[in-house]
Amino acid sequence: MSNVLEVKGLGKAFRDYGSEFKRFATWFGASVTPRNEHWVLRDISFSVGRGEAVGIVGQNGAGKSTLLKLITRTLMPTEGSVAVHGRIAAILELGMGFNADLTGRQNVYHAAGLMGFSREQIDAAMPDIESFAEIGDYFDEHVRTYSSGMQMRVAFSVATAFRPDILIVDEALSVGDAYFQHKCFKRIKEFREEGTTLLIVSHDSGAVQSMCDRAILLQGGRVFRDGDPVEVMDAYNALIAERENSTMKVERLETGQVQTTSGTLEAVVKDIQIHSMDGERIEFIDVGQDVELRIDVEARADIPRLVLGYMIKDRLGQPVFGTNTFHTKQVVNDVAAGCTLSYVARFKMNLGPGSYSISTALVSTDTHLVDNYEWRDLALIFTVANHSQAHFVGSAWIPPQIDIKSLP
Repeated sequence: MSNVLEVKGLGKAFRDYGSEFKRFATWFGASVTPRNEHWVLRDISFSVGRGEAVGIVGQNGAGKSTLLKLITRTLMPTEGSVAVHGRIAAILELGMGFNADLTGRQNVYHAAGLMGFSREQIDAAMPDIESFAEIGDYFDEHVRTYSSGMQMRVAFSVATAFRPDILIVDEALSVGDAYFQHKCFKRIKEFREEGTTLLIVSHDSGAVQSMCDRAILLQGGRVFRDGDPVEVMDAYNALIAERENSTMKVERLETGQVQTTSGTLEAVVKDIQIHSMDGERIEFIDVGQDVELRIDVEARADIPRLVLGYMIKDRLGQPVFGTNTFHTKQVVNDVAAGCTLSYVARFKMNLGPGSYSISTALVSTDTHLVDNYEWRDLALIFTVANHSQAHFVGSAWIPPQIDIKSLP
């Protein structure tokens, strides 16, 4: 697979020289020491193959948007290089390049022209652009009258009117309504099937894990992790949860999967098992079977307020179902160091056949962003098989009652 994008030793610093004259002098090679210098990115290196889909993730300020602007050359690097082999279409900032005093149609001519397309090519594509955007008569109204969602519709429609070699999508898609987001992702998937390379910045782990072959995690302006999307998103979630005096541990399980654990470890999951209703521990579960999820938790310090949460995920790492004892109104207060609590959750395994995992979280509220005692992905892996139900497809078992009547 040949590379369409090669990033080598890339870095970007924003410099304050104290005067425009000194900045101007640097354009001609003058050696001027900046008064202040802030590196947003440093030593970024990676390559992307033709037809590959890569997710760029990281906390706010990690340098994601700056990286995309360097790749699209809307910013120039301070050091390093970017080599692009093919045509790029990018949706970075909402309405970027749009003139508020022009209509949507006029902005399409302007934006597509800057992308290198002729008037004749744009005329031919205009009906599809207008149809895809679905903003009706507003297409011929000034952009200043548009909502953010309408701007997104036009921006995405023109950027994807001609299939690019590389499609870059920043968080701008998040402003669209659910219907249009589905349309966007459908078009992105069609482009991928036709060989387009995808770079997508998103905080949506489901989108990254379902659409991407690989993910790159930026932290502090550097590449922190580059690899399997599920493993990278687990590391990302652990970074979000990490707080002062907390730890983050990564280890490879016997299955070959990578498990990420983070937190202060003031409380930990000592054991987690699934049992049948007669008390037998099981790893292979029948569709619809009644089960008990048993989780033993040990407090290693005095815990004023303890909440247990668990999340069932499919083999791609996407959430299937999750809850916690904050939402079930079963918060435990004043847990003494050395105390062990046994949690038992009973439910029907109404999942489709496949491999699943359970992640656990020990926190103080409804989120791990306040007190993260322990957050552990892949805490338990189990398999669901269909031994007793009628054949069906999908990830959920929702047996219907179907009535059929002959209409007059």
